[in-house]
Amino acid sequence: MPNLPLYFSSFELIGLASSVFQAAGLSAEDARVEAENLVYSDLRGHDAHGVTRIPIYSQRFRCGVVNTHPKIRVEQKSPSAAVVHGDNGPGAVVSNVAMHTAINCALEAGVGVVVARQSNHNGSCAFYSSQAAAKGLIGGATTNAPVSMAVWGSRGRALGTNPFSIAVPAGRHQPIIVDMATSMVARGKIVEAAKRGESIPTGLALSKEGAPTTDARTAEAGVMLPFAGPKGSAIAILVDIFSGVLAGAGFSTLVNNLYNEFERPQDNGHFFFALDPSLFMARGEFLSRVDQFIDLMK
Repeated sequence: MPNLPLYFSSFELIGLASSVFQAAGLSAEDARVEAENLVYSDLRGHDAHGVTRIPIYSQRFRCGVVNTHPKIRVEQKSPSAAVVHGDNGPGAVVSNVAMHTAINCALEAGVGVVVARQSNHNGSCAFYSSQAAAKGLIGGATTNAPVSMAVWGSRGRALGTNPFSIAVPAGRHQPIIVDMATSMVARGKIVEAAKRGESIPTGLALSKEGAPTTDARTAEAGVMLPFAGPKGSAIAILVDIFSGVLAGAGFSTLVNNLYNEFERPQDNGHFFFALDPSLFMARGEFLSRVDQFIDLMK
């Protein structure tokens, strides 16, 4: 077996992932979107949503549980709102269409709010919110996830880890980008630790019986805990309302599992927004004020 390099450039990695996804049935354009999403996560240090997902994505593409040639449809409900029907397409592809729609609405009407239904796992939410920030807009993205987390005070799975991201553009500085799951840690980190047979800190998850555990395999089969107790639980509920209930997608136990459900689509839902700060003040003034805020933080 030839010796493989320990490091790859991001461009090489995007090319490699794209070729794998094309071999699994995606078009060249859609394969690149999926690949860019995963590599973006790795570049941000979020390895659990990075190229480690190539095998499970490819498996789902090959077995047909994800539509590799979706006919994505955008219903413009108003100058500032739209619904994206994903036709069970790859999550990053559906979400890219939705985020671009929200951005275009905001550039025209000042505000863009878009929901997406009939979708799948869409990777890092910051991949989408940061696209708005690159256009000088405040951007947001949320998605629901298969149930793996307890509602505060319970020990059963009722919520996904339901992440969200908000990106705020700046002038001299890089954008402020918040991207986080509503669990103590992203579930992907538990999955990766379980693969390596590692232990995890206490307080992240419970066993199936509801007991605290530091064993990653036990945690993977058990229940994730929300961050900050009732606060994380409440935010996860709201994310599911926006991403699932409002979007007309699956929610709570109606979202199917990425790793062990290969007969039915996941039916993830997503929510996106873009906001033009020039609705409130001159854009240059806003960017300068964000820079001032960052300077104060530093």
